[in-house]
Amino acid sequence: MPKDRRVTIILAIVAIAIIAVMSIRPIPQDPAYHNFADRRVILNIANFYNVLSNIPFLVVGLMGMQLIASGRARGGLVELQIVYLMFFTGILLTGFGSAYYHYHPVNQTLLWDRLPMTIAFMALFTAILGEYISSKIALKLFVPLLMSGMASVLYWYIPELNGRGDLRAYALVQFLPVVLIPLILWLFNCPLKGSKYIWGVIGLYVLAKLMEFFDGEVFRGLGLISGHSLKHVFAALGAYVYYLALRKRTKV
Repeated sequence: MPKDRRVTIILAIVAIAIIAVMSIRPIPQDPAYHNFADRRVILNIANFYNVLSNIPFLVVGLMGMQLIASGRARGGLVELQIVYLMFFTGILLTGFGSAYYHYHPVNQTLLWDRLPMTIAFMALFTAILGEYISSKIALKLFVPLLMSGMASVLYWYIPELNGRGDLRAYALVQFLPVVLIPLILWLFNCPLKGSKYIWGVIGLYVLAKLMEFFDGEVFRGLGLISGHSLKHVFAALGAYVYYLALRKRTKV
């Protein structure tokens, strides 16, 4: 299939998704979202395990930033180093923001959980665009994608202060890349060997979302740890798999 046609397919899916999601009613923040299954206080730390389970984000974020800064990310493209650095910066900040939110889970702290996550989402999506489609196009889209990701959180948060929050744009930022990345891997070739790493990232992210969805069921089944805490661990593992990709992939 000609590359122009493949790019058109991607753009058409983006357009359809935006029109479809923004044509439905605004999605407010469910107040019950903050009612996590595991709310134990340990060592005077509220929601102890949901807070503590963010440490892997800090570790992987620092590891990734050090890898890029040292010039050892030979499993990536030279021109995308700033994108890789921003991804791991987003992962590091997610560790701080998520821990802050889970210590006192309300909408005001949720803002600082979601903002860094969108940095990581958009940086990873930009990296995949650059690796599989065009690094030049990816770099041109990098800042607009980052801004759109952060804007989607503010689009929810600012009206939420007056009880009219809308999560539609944030839902697009969070879930559209999960649909597009597998399609990009299928339609395009990468100059780097090791698509298995990207599939691993996707698989672990899906597993993390399942843990989040079944938060209470996992907690009741395991007793020691909740689904939401495991969500943090699996999401951080996904970032670690991409760290491995940047270390171990080789040119085709």
